[in-house]
Amino acid sequence: MPGRKRIAAIVTEYFAGSHADVIVTKYLKGFPTDDGFQIPRVDLVSMYIDQPTEQDIGHAIAKEHDVPIFPSILTALTLGGEELAVDGVLLIGEHGEYPWNEKEQQLFPRKYFLEQICGVMATSGRSVPVFNDKHLSYNWHDAKWMYDRMSGLEAPLMAGSSLPVCWRKPWLEHEYGSTIDEAVAIGFSGLEIYGFHTLEVLQCMVERRGGGETGVAAVTCLEGDDVWRAAEDGRWSRELAEAACGEIENKPEGRIEDHCSNPAIALIEYRDGLQGAALMLDGYVQDLAYAARVGEGEVVATEFFAQGHGDEDEVGPYGHFAYLSLNIEEMFLTGTATAPVERTLLTTGVLEAMLDSRYEGHRRLETPWLDVRYECREPVPWRPVAPRPTGACLDPWPPT
Repeated sequence: MPGRKRIAAIVTEYFAGSHADVIVTKYLKGFPTDDGFQIPRVDLVSMYIDQPTEQDIGHAIAKEHDVPIFPSILTALTLGGEELAVDGVLLIGEHGEYPWNEKEQQLFPRKYFLEQICGVMATSGRSVPVFNDKHLSYNWHDAKWMYDRMSGLEAPLMAGSSLPVCWRKPWLEHEYGSTIDEAVAIGFSGLEIYGFHTLEVLQCMVERRGGGETGVAAVTCLEGDDVWRAAEDGRWSRELAEAACGEIENKPEGRIEDHCSNPAIALIEYRDGLQGAALMLDGYVQDLAYAARVGEGEVVATEFFAQGHGDEDEVGPYGHFAYLSLNIEEMFLTGTATAPVERTLLTTGVLEAMLDSRYEGHRRLETPWLDVRYECREPVPWRPVAPRPTGACLDPWPPT
C-alpha cells in the first residue's frame, strides 16, 4: 500500500513452528493478542531464505501473499535494483544446518547476514531499523561488532528473546530505581538455546534497579551436584529459586533434586554488587520464572509463561511472539527501538562467558569487557494485558 513501510525478511530456514514462521508469518497474516487480532501496519515485500528444505513453508506462504523470494540478501534488500529499497529488516538467523563448535554453540551466520545488510545501507547512504532474533552472535567479538556497526550507521537495532514480553503470573515489574539485592531466573533445556532466554528473563527485570545497568564483573558456570553445594555455601539463594519455582504450575511433586539429575547454573556477579543467577532445571520445569530479594528483604516472584504451539484451537500460534513482533513493528514505524539492544548485547556476552566457564572446567571467569552501561526507562508499548493467554490468542489462526 502506498506510504507504508516496506520490510524485508532475511532468514536461515522457514518451516512450520520455526522462528521465521512465528515472526514473519504474523507480518503476513496478523498478530493475535489478548485484545484481538492486530492487522500489520507495514508491508513485507521481500524474503531471502538461506537454507530451504523439504519442510520449507516459506515459499508457499510467500507465493500466497505475493511476496518475492530473492536469491541473495543484496537483491532482497534492493528488490533487485541498485540501492536499498526497504524500510526495515527482520534478521532471523535461527535453525538450519550450520556447524557447532566444541562449546556446543551452533554457529548461526547472524553477524555475516548483518554485515551484508549494513553494507547495503552504507553504499546506499540510508539506514533503516533491523531486528536480530535471539542473541546477537555466538561470540562477543562479533556481537560487539554488530552493535558498533549499527551505531556507526545510526541505524536502530533491536534484538533478543520474546520472553520479556510474554505473560507473567502474577504480574511483576520492578519500579524504576528499585533496590534489588539478588535475583534468580529459572530455565530449562540446553545451556545455549534456553540459557539465553533465561538470561533475558533475568536481565529485563534487574535492569530497572537503582543506578541502571553497569555491567557484569564475573561469571561462573556450575553443573550437577556442584550446583546444590554452591547453594549450601551461600553462592546463590535456594530460597529465591524455591519462590520462583513455586509460581510455576506445570511441575511434578517433590524436591527439585528428585527430577533434575543434572542442573546447571550461571552465577553472575554484577559490577554494582548485585548477585544474579540463571538456574537451569531441565527435567523439573518446562516454563521460566524469576524471583528477587528487594527493598528491606521482601521476596517477590513470577512465572514467565511462553505460549507453546500445539493444537491452534487450544493454544494458538505462539501468541507471545505476536507481542515481540508488534514491538518490532513499532520500531519500523517510529525509527526508535522499544527495548534497549544493550540488554541483549550484555546477555550475549554473559551467555558466552557461561559456556566458556563450563568448557574451561567450571572456573570463575572475570569479564572486564562486559562493562555494558544503560538505563531502561521507557515502557514497552506492546505487551500482554492478562496473566494467561486469552481472547484472540486462544482462537484459530488466522481468524475466520
